[in-house]
Amino acid sequence: MRQNGNPQQNRGQQVPTQDGPRVNDRIRVPEVRVISDSGEQLGVLPIREALAKAEEYGLDLVEVSPDAKPPVCRLIDYGKFKYQQSKKAHEAKKKQVVIEVKEINLTPNTDKHDIETKQNHIKRWIAEKARVRVGVKFRGREMSHLDLGHKVLSELMAGISDIVVTEAPPKLEGKRLMVTLLPKAEKL
Repeated sequence: MRQNGNPQQNRGQQVPTQDGPRVNDRIRVPEVRVISDSGEQLGVLPIREALAKAEEYGLDLVEVSPDAKPPVCRLIDYGKFKYQQSKKAHEAKKKQVVIEVKEINLTPNTDKHDIETKQNHIKRWIAEKARVRVGVKFRGREMSHLDLGHKVLSELMAGISDIVVTEAPPKLEGKRLMVTLLPKAEKL
């Protein structure tokens, strides 16, 4: 795939590749092993004969195993095959479970009423099967009073301990004391 006839200018350029298997005229080998749409082997045929067979059946010649000697091709309706593949991919995507992680931030001097509000948010999110990360942020001199952060977390946990379980004990990450809460059924 040279342009301008100068091989020096084309170094480093990549030849564009096709997505998926090679079909019909894109198959560039002298002979192939052909399998019919019903699964029976038609034998090793020259590529022209294999394409003629595909045309005779009204199907496409699709290379399913290009590394074999000779390559293995199948007679199938390629459009229908691609449609079925996309449907399978769509179904697999539907069944995939996405776990959502919600986050709540507190400070060491968060008021009791604010903690109750945060508990209500956590209860709602846990009912929706989401995980909740709770962080207590320390600013300036508050870093010397980590015990206040632990106290705020224990107050928060007191009101919701019947529906949540901690993933691990609270851990200090930089200037934040973090803990992840899970629905009780998920931990068990």
